[in-house]
Amino acid sequence: MKQILIIAGLMAAIFLLWNYPVLYPLKLLVVFFHESSHALMTVATGGSVETLVIDPMQGGHVISVGGDRFLTLSAGYLGSLVWGVVIYLIAVRTRLDKAMMILLGVIVIAIAVFFIREMFALAFAGVTGVILILMGWKLPMEVNDLVLRVIGMTNMIYVPYDIYSDTIARSELASDAFMLAEEFGGATWLWGGVWLVVSLVLVVITLVVGLSVGSDEPSSDEDVAV
Repeated sequence: MKQILIIAGLMAAIFLLWNYPVLYPLKLLVVFFHESSHALMTVATGGSVETLVIDPMQGGHVISVGGDRFLTLSAGYLGSLVWGVVIYLIAVRTRLDKAMMILLGVIVIAIAVFFIREMFALAFAGVTGVILILMGWKLPMEVNDLVLRVIGMTNMIYVPYDIYSDTIARSELASDAFMLAEEFGGATWLWGGVWLVVSLVLVVITLVVGLSVGSDEPSSDEDVAV
């Protein structure tokens, strides 16, 4: 019951604050995860990344050469969701919150160093990475746990919404699904629909796994000091 109340409270807070500036940094972080997923998949499939861009209007793109085009186009929305799922499950299933926060900050800075060349995105990633590292280093585990849950939950809410908005409700946009349809056939809404179903299923599974925390939850004497 406690986990249900926590999840319900987080979801309600995110929905209520969705259009307020307080969630702006989190929305930019979701965009960062989206574009980073494109970049990492490009490199993983043999391509190279020239630059990763995030703009203040919560948009972004990756300029790359080579790589598996199908996988790199598909990696944006679904990759961002995977970031959120992993972060959320580590928060609810382990007591590694402080270590995870520091690691996340290091990863954000590393991605910025390797892929970002534009000033706004560099500043955002640099400041965000430093803040995450300092939080993991200085703040209590309970604070880090809450922040990680919020980051993970925001991704899990934002990604399906973004998929629907960009690929189904406004299928004329030059989205990842639009480019996938142009290059591999099908319709924008079809690819977006597939991604939406996959994302919703993954979100439900993640929430169920999170709710299963009970007798198997680590005891307090298993805390990890960082």
